[in-house]
Amino acid sequence: MLGHHYTRTFMETAVASLNAGCNLELSYGMRDNVFMHIPEALAMGNITLQMLRDRVRPLFYTRMRLGEFDPPSMNPYSTLDLSVVQSPEHRNLSLEAAVKSFVLLKNIGGTLPLRAQDLPGKRLAVVGPFADNPRVLFGDYAPVPEPRYIYTPRRGLETLPANVTFAAGCREPRCQQYSRAEVVGAAGAADVVVVCLGTGTDVETEAKDRSDLLLPGHQLELLQDAVQ
Repeated sequence: MLGHHYTRTFMETAVASLNAGCNLELSYGMRDNVFMHIPEALAMGNITLQMLRDRVRPLFYTRMRLGEFDPPSMNPYSTLDLSVVQSPEHRNLSLEAAVKSFVLLKNIGGTLPLRAQDLPGKRLAVVGPFADNPRVLFGDYAPVPEPRYIYTPRRGLETLPANVTFAAGCREPRCQQYSRAEVVGAAGAADVVVVCLGTGTDVETEAKDRSDLLLPGHQLELLQDAVQ
């Protein structure tokens, strides 16, 4: 209603949302709460009681599964404490999720994965603004982890039995100040080059969109210099 002007009133917005399957509103307080107009829509016949029940039922099923209606002694979540934070079990699960969510577009010549047994004596360069900057690695709404748990690409690759060199080229995602010589020097002397590029919350977040999908600043130039 306010941004896209798809509807004209709060009640019309509530009806359209319910018809579309939305059953939970993220509101900014009672004054502008769209779903407070559901009783009015129900009374006027714009929605049915059965539809309202269908929308509410999943919400309460979820709350039941979370144990919100059980005594605290019966709720397994009430026994959790800080000992589970960054526990080995959870870190292993995070690693598994990361490995299974990688998207590999090409693997010409079977370059990947990098195998530890093939790396002794190899020279590996990791370059780019995302290579060793923990601040830019986390997306919008991401938690802020303890630094000792953050493994940048550089830190992770340095655990391999290879001679690792590093060159950021530019220090932040917008990449306005670019040192071509730094990147070319590191990449030119390496057997394997890992280029770490992206956007990060400096460039795009909720309510901060972009008009194109190009790499910011000199990042494309950095990539071309690293692989030429």
